[in-house]
Amino acid sequence: MVESAAPGILLEWADESDTAAFAARWAGTPALANAFVALHGDLGAGKTTLVRHLLQALGVTGRIKSPTYAVVEPYELPALNIWHFDFYRFNDPREWEEAGFRDIFASPGLKLAEWPEKAAGMLPPADVNLYLHTLDDHRRRVRLVATTPAGQQLVEAAQGAGA
Repeated sequence: MVESAAPGILLEWADESDTAAFAARWAGTPALANAFVALHGDLGAGKTTLVRHLLQALGVTGRIKSPTYAVVEPYELPALNIWHFDFYRFNDPREWEEAGFRDIFASPGLKLAEWPEKAAGMLPPADVNLYLHTLDDHRRRVRLVATTPAGQQLVEAAQGAGA
C-alpha cells in the first residue's frame, strides 16, 4: 500500500467502538452523500468493518455483505444510493465497462471502495483517501487525506472522531 504524502489528519481507534463512533459522526456529514471514499489497508485492517458501521449509521438494515466476490454491493435508502466496492479480486479492465462501473461513479450517491489500487487508472480521484493501519489486535491508526473540497468537509467532520 502506497500512502499519499499529502497532509491529512491522524486518528487512533482503541477498538471497534471507536470505529463505530467515527462512522456515526461521519454519517451525519452532508458531504458524504455524494462522496467517493477510497479505503486503503492490509487484509484485516478493518476496511469492511468500517463500511459496515458506516452503512448501519446511515440506516442500512439487514445483512451487510462484503463484496469481495461480487466486486460491488449496492444499497438503496430513501434519500441515498450507496455502492460498496471491493476490488481485491479485480483483474480484468474490461469488467469495468461491462459492469457499468463508469456509470455508477458518474451518478449521485456514496461510493466506498476497498483495494482501489487494484482498479488504478479506471477510478476517478477519491474525495477522501482513508488509510487504516493495524497497531495490534484492537487498535488502528487512521489517516484521512482530502483531495477535493467535499473531501475536506469530510476530513474536518472526522476531527475529534476517535482521536
